[in-house]
Amino acid sequence: MNRREFVASSSAVVTAAALPITSRNLVAGTVTTEPTTSSQEPQKRFVPNRIGISTYSFWRFRKDSKLTIPKCIDLAAEMGFDGVELLRIQMEDDSDTYLQKLKRQAFVNGLDLMGMSTHQGFVTPDKEVRQQNIDKTIGFIEMAYKLGIPTIRVNTGRWGTTKSFDQLMVDRGIEQRLEGHTDDEGFKWVIDSLTACLKTAEKCGVILGLENHWGLGRTAEGVMRCINAINSPWLQATLDTGNFFERRHQQFEIMAPNTVLVQAKTYFGGGTWYTIDIDYEKIAAILQKANYRGYISLEFEGQEHYETAIPKSLELLRKSFGKRQT
Repeated sequence: MNRREFVASSSAVVTAAALPITSRNLVAGTVTTEPTTSSQEPQKRFVPNRIGISTYSFWRFRKDSKLTIPKCIDLAAEMGFDGVELLRIQMEDDSDTYLQKLKRQAFVNGLDLMGMSTHQGFVTPDKEVRQQNIDKTIGFIEMAYKLGIPTIRVNTGRWGTTKSFDQLMVDRGIEQRLEGHTDDEGFKWVIDSLTACLKTAEKCGVILGLENHWGLGRTAEGVMRCINAINSPWLQATLDTGNFFERRHQQFEIMAPNTVLVQAKTYFGGGTWYTIDIDYEKIAAILQKANYRGYISLEFEGQEHYETAIPKSLELLRKSFGKRQT
């Protein structure tokens, strides 16, 4: 072999070695192909959940801690959160001027306005009252749109036969049905009412997140009955980690595939109404298995002062949701 032939042969070998197996076969003059990947599925890249805080955490319906939302946004930024969920009932105003001030304040603080918790109730035989709640919810959707918020928490509502919320908590969210009516009737009222809100939700790009929040939404099965019946991408679930008293992990697993926002309770200093020992690493594993990549929104509901309890809560949630659990 002369020098020219040797160089040409060596170049071909180097070129072939740099190519995939199939291409090497083509260089060699064969037509057989070989698999270029292993039989195992590649592991998906792990993305830690971002951690936000509900302004409820600073407010909690307590007379001694009702901070304004602007103050809550500043504190959330100082403490190191990624986003803020607004509690609608805490808002002092609903004018466009007020809303855009909140939007600007969050932006300059580097925070997402990522959720808004609203209150409504559709569990009533009174059609006029249901319509009032539909109209109110449509207004909340439009408000979220103005704020750039992608999802709002909605409720089924409850029968209202237990007049005291404190007593309802003692009874673990269970109350008697309204005399002469059934759960099936109640679910129809809820499903019809939420359906009436979906056209506006789609137009505004705001997902309704139905929460496991007493009434007919007390259980995962109740929440999913509504979501499955409506079958719309604009109605999904808000999962509250502190609102299940039994079969807790099983119910988390039922809701996880449809969850668009997680509200994570902590109870430092003891809970206002009750205290639940929540295994956040287990919950993180359930959510990761369901490929949940959305926000975890802290709802601190303890007796300890927020200045010490909220930073501890943030540390707990970052630790649990900041690593792969599955």
